[in-house]
Amino acid sequence: MFSGIVATVATARALTRRGGGARLELACALGAEPLCLGESVAVDGACLTVATLTRDGFVSDLSPETLARTTLGRLRPGQRVNVERALRVGERLGGHLVQGHVDATARVVVTQPVGEFMRLRIGLPASLAPEVAEKGSIAVDGVSLTVAAVGDGWFEAALVPATLEGTTLGSRRPGDEVNLETDVLAKYVRRALGADGGGRSPLERLGRAED
Repeated sequence: MFSGIVATVATARALTRRGGGARLELACALGAEPLCLGESVAVDGACLTVATLTRDGFVSDLSPETLARTTLGRLRPGQRVNVERALRVGERLGGHLVQGHVDATARVVVTQPVGEFMRLRIGLPASLAPEVAEKGSIAVDGVSLTVAAVGDGWFEAALVPATLEGTTLGSRRPGDEVNLETDVLAKYVRRALGADGGGRSPLERLGRAED
Protein backbone atom coordinates (compact mmCIF):
# COMPACT_ATOMS: atom_id res chain seq x y z
CA MET A 1 0.00 0.00 0.00
CA PHE A 2 1.21 3.50 -0.89
CA SER A 3 0.14 7.08 -0.31
CA GLY A 4 0.85 8.73 -3.65
CA ILE A 5 3.57 10.92 -2.12
CA VAL A 6 6.56 10.41 -4.42
CA ALA A 7 9.88 9.80 -2.67
CA THR A 8 12.18 10.35 -5.63
CA VAL A 9 12.36 10.49 -9.40
CA ALA A 10 14.33 7.60 -10.94
CA THR A 11 15.84 7.09 -14.37
CA ALA A 12 15.21 4.06 -16.58
CA ARG A 13 18.45 2.28 -17.43
CA ALA A 14 17.21 -0.64 -19.49
CA LEU A 15 14.06 -2.56 -20.38
CA THR A 16 14.71 -6.15 -21.46
CA ARG A 17 11.96 -8.39 -22.82
CA ARG A 18 11.82 -11.88 -21.31
CA GLY A 19 9.21 -14.23 -22.70
CA GLY A 20 5.86 -12.59 -22.13
CA GLY A 21 7.26 -10.18 -19.54
CA ALA A 22 10.23 -7.88 -19.11
CA ARG A 23 12.95 -6.74 -16.68
CA LEU A 24 13.22 -3.06 -15.81
CA GLU A 25 16.41 -1.57 -14.41
CA LEU A 26 16.19 1.79 -12.66
CA ALA A 27 18.81 4.13 -11.23
CA CYS A 28 17.50 5.88 -8.13
CA ALA A 29 18.42 7.12 -4.67
CA LEU A 30 15.89 6.60 -1.88
CA GLY A 31 17.74 8.13 1.06
CA ALA A 32 19.78 6.64 3.86
CA GLU A 33 17.78 3.43 4.25
CA PRO A 34 18.71 0.96 1.48
CA LEU A 35 16.18 -1.08 -0.44
CA CYS A 36 15.71 -4.74 0.41
CA LEU A 37 15.23 -7.69 -1.90
CA GLY A 38 11.52 -8.49 -2.19
CA GLU A 39 10.46 -4.99 -1.15
CA SER A 40 7.43 -3.44 -2.83
CA VAL A 41 8.06 -0.21 -4.70
CA ALA A 42 5.64 1.87 -6.77
CA VAL A 43 7.07 2.93 -10.14
CA ASP A 44 4.87 5.46 -11.95
CA GLY A 45 2.04 4.08 -9.83
CA ALA A 46 2.60 0.38 -10.56
CA CYS A 47 3.53 -1.84 -7.61
CA LEU A 48 6.73 -3.75 -8.42
CA THR A 49 8.95 -6.10 -6.43
CA VAL A 50 12.66 -5.45 -6.02
CA ALA A 51 14.21 -8.52 -7.69
CA THR A 52 17.85 -7.43 -7.81
CA LEU A 53 19.83 -4.65 -6.16
CA THR A 54 22.38 -2.74 -8.22
CA ARG A 55 25.08 -0.27 -7.24
CA ASP A 56 22.79 2.71 -7.69
CA GLY A 57 19.30 1.29 -8.04
CA PHE A 58 17.33 -1.89 -8.56
CA VAL A 59 15.78 -4.27 -11.08
CA SER A 60 12.16 -5.44 -11.16
CA ASP A 61 10.27 -7.95 -13.24
CA LEU A 62 7.26 -6.77 -15.23
CA SER A 63 4.51 -9.35 -15.68
CA PRO A 64 2.42 -9.55 -18.87
CA GLU A 65 -0.44 -7.94 -16.90
CA THR A 66 1.77 -5.00 -15.93
CA LEU A 67 2.90 -4.58 -19.52
CA ALA A 68 -0.71 -4.64 -20.74
CA ARG A 69 -2.12 -2.28 -18.10
CA THR A 70 0.61 0.33 -17.68
CA THR A 71 3.05 2.50 -19.58
CA LEU A 72 6.11 0.73 -18.15
CA GLY A 73 6.62 -1.53 -21.14
CA ARG A 74 7.15 1.56 -23.29
CA LEU A 75 9.85 3.15 -21.15
CA ARG A 76 13.02 4.21 -22.93
CA PRO A 77 16.52 4.52 -21.45
CA GLY A 78 16.90 7.91 -19.80
CA GLN A 79 13.17 8.35 -19.20
CA ARG A 80 12.25 9.53 -15.69
CA VAL A 81 9.68 7.82 -13.46
CA ASN A 82 8.13 8.46 -10.05
CA VAL A 83 9.15 6.10 -7.23
CA GLU A 84 7.57 5.55 -3.80
CA ARG A 85 8.35 2.96 -1.14
CA ALA A 86 5.50 1.08 0.55
CA LEU A 87 3.91 2.63 3.63
CA ARG A 88 4.77 1.47 7.11
CA VAL A 89 1.96 0.95 9.61
CA GLY A 90 1.64 4.10 11.68
CA GLU A 91 3.14 6.47 9.09
CA ARG A 92 1.36 9.67 8.11
CA LEU A 93 -0.95 9.28 5.12
CA GLY A 94 -0.11 12.47 3.27
CA GLY A 95 -1.99 11.64 0.08
CA HIS A 96 -4.61 8.88 -0.12
CA LEU A 97 -4.55 5.08 -0.07
CA VAL A 98 -2.96 3.92 -3.32
CA GLN A 99 -2.69 0.20 -4.06
CA GLY A 100 -0.24 0.38 -6.94
CA HIS A 101 -2.75 -1.45 -9.13
CA VAL A 102 -3.02 0.66 -12.28
CA ASP A 103 -6.54 0.65 -13.73
CA ALA A 104 -5.83 2.10 -17.16
CA THR A 105 -3.65 4.45 -19.14
CA ALA A 106 -4.83 7.76 -20.55
CA ARG A 107 -3.49 10.72 -22.51
CA VAL A 108 -2.74 14.20 -21.28
CA VAL A 109 -5.11 16.56 -23.09
CA VAL A 110 -4.14 20.03 -21.87
CA THR A 111 -1.41 21.53 -19.68
CA GLN A 112 -2.12 25.10 -18.61
CA PRO A 113 0.41 27.05 -16.50
CA VAL A 114 -1.24 29.31 -13.94
CA GLY A 115 1.54 31.33 -12.33
CA GLU A 116 3.62 28.84 -10.30
CA PHE A 117 0.91 26.22 -10.67
CA MET A 118 -0.32 24.06 -13.53
CA ARG A 119 -3.76 22.90 -14.58
CA LEU A 120 -3.57 19.37 -15.98
CA ARG A 121 -6.42 17.89 -18.04
CA ILE A 122 -6.31 14.15 -18.70
CA GLY A 123 -8.59 11.90 -20.71
CA LEU A 124 -10.89 9.75 -18.58
CA PRO A 125 -11.82 6.27 -19.90
CA ALA A 126 -15.57 5.67 -19.72
CA SER A 127 -14.97 2.51 -17.69
CA LEU A 128 -13.43 4.59 -14.87
CA ALA A 129 -15.81 7.57 -14.98
CA PRO A 130 -18.10 6.33 -12.13
CA GLU A 131 -15.06 6.17 -9.83
CA VAL A 132 -13.89 9.77 -10.37
CA ALA A 133 -15.59 12.67 -8.60
CA GLU A 134 -14.84 16.35 -8.14
CA LYS A 135 -12.77 16.87 -4.96
CA GLY A 136 -12.10 13.13 -4.85
CA SER A 137 -8.67 11.51 -5.16
CA ILE A 138 -6.91 9.89 -8.09
CA ALA A 139 -3.33 8.69 -8.66
CA VAL A 140 -1.64 9.82 -11.89
CA ASP A 141 1.70 8.10 -12.50
CA GLY A 142 1.67 7.27 -8.81
CA VAL A 143 1.09 10.86 -7.67
CA SER A 144 -1.87 11.49 -5.37
CA LEU A 145 -3.96 14.31 -6.85
CA THR A 146 -7.25 15.97 -5.99
CA VAL A 147 -9.76 16.05 -8.84
CA ALA A 148 -10.52 19.71 -9.52
CA ALA A 149 -13.10 19.19 -12.25
CA VAL A 150 -14.71 16.36 -14.22
CA GLY A 151 -16.25 16.49 -17.68
CA ASP A 152 -17.37 14.15 -20.44
CA GLY A 153 -14.29 12.02 -21.03
CA TRP A 154 -11.83 14.08 -18.98
CA PHE A 155 -10.83 15.27 -15.53
CA GLU A 156 -8.57 18.04 -14.28
CA ALA A 157 -6.15 18.45 -11.40
CA ALA A 158 -4.27 21.52 -10.15
CA LEU A 159 -0.56 20.85 -9.59
CA VAL A 160 1.23 22.82 -6.88
CA PRO A 161 4.92 23.84 -7.19
CA ALA A 162 6.08 20.98 -4.93
CA THR A 163 4.42 18.45 -7.23
CA LEU A 164 5.84 20.10 -10.35
CA GLU A 165 9.36 20.04 -8.89
CA GLY A 166 9.32 16.66 -7.13
CA THR A 167 7.60 14.45 -9.72
CA THR A 168 7.57 13.92 -13.47
CA LEU A 169 4.15 15.55 -13.92
CA GLY A 170 5.67 18.99 -14.48
CA SER A 171 7.25 17.75 -17.71
CA ARG A 172 4.10 16.17 -19.10
CA ARG A 173 2.81 17.50 -22.42
CA PRO A 174 -0.40 16.98 -24.42
CA GLY A 175 -0.40 13.50 -25.93
CA ASP A 176 1.79 11.96 -23.21
CA GLU A 177 0.48 8.71 -21.77
CA VAL A 178 0.02 8.33 -18.00
CA ASN A 179 -1.07 5.61 -15.56
CA LEU A 180 -4.34 6.06 -13.68
CA GLU A 181 -5.51 4.45 -10.45
CA THR A 182 -8.86 5.51 -9.03
CA ASP A 183 -9.60 5.68 -5.30
CA VAL A 184 -10.03 2.20 -3.84
CA LEU A 185 -12.99 3.46 -1.78
CA ALA A 186 -14.72 4.54 -5.00
CA LYS A 187 -14.22 1.05 -6.38
CA TYR A 188 -16.02 -0.55 -3.45
CA VAL A 189 -18.84 2.00 -3.56
CA ARG A 190 -19.28 1.35 -7.26
CA ARG A 191 -19.34 -2.39 -6.66
CA ALA A 192 -21.93 -2.01 -3.91
CA LEU A 193 -24.13 0.19 -6.10
CA GLY A 194 -23.68 -2.13 -9.08
CA ALA A 195 -22.75 0.30 -11.84
CA ASP A 196 -23.40 -1.30 -15.22
CA GLY A 197 -20.86 -2.01 -17.94
CA GLY A 198 -21.56 1.35 -19.57
CA GLY A 199 -20.35 3.19 -16.49
CA ARG A 200 -23.83 4.22 -15.25
CA SER A 201 -24.81 3.84 -11.62
CA PRO A 202 -28.28 2.57 -10.60
CA LEU A 203 -29.31 6.18 -9.83
CA GLU A 204 -28.29 7.29 -13.33
CA ARG A 205 -30.18 4.39 -14.91
CA LEU A 206 -33.26 5.24 -12.83
CA GLY A 207 -33.08 8.88 -13.88
CA ARG A 208 -32.93 7.92 -17.56
CA ALA A 209 -35.83 5.53 -17.15
CA GLU A 210 -37.97 8.32 -15.63
CA ASP A 211 -37.11 10.57 -18.57
